[in-house]
Amino acid sequence: MRRSTPIIILSSLFIVAGIVGIVYHADDLKFLGKSNEAVWILVIRLLAIIGGVFALRRKNWARWLLLAWISYHVVLSFYHPLSELMMHVAFLAAVVYIYFLSKSSSYFT
Repeated sequence: MRRSTPIIILSSLFIVAGIVGIVYHADDLKFLGKSNEAVWILVIRLLAIIGGVFALRRKNWARWLLLAWISYHVVLSFYHPLSELMMHVAFLAAVVYIYFLSKSSSYFT
């Protein structure tokens, strides 16, 4: 089965989100050896990139990783502005639909 456009778009968004997150937090990453928070920032961003790449490569575990990743961000968003929470919930809904409920989900089997 060939990759569907929604899978390409969604997986690419995760890759871009990871890269943008690393660039955005570049100043924090200067303290990588001294700060646990900097390590956590890098790990979270790398997980988005890894999940996006391997979702494009039909790895079933990658869609579960990305579901966990966006779910984690929804929980974090409870402490941020409502607009950010709404955006993360919408993205979570897209992940569930595209990776698990749509015809595209058969791509991972």
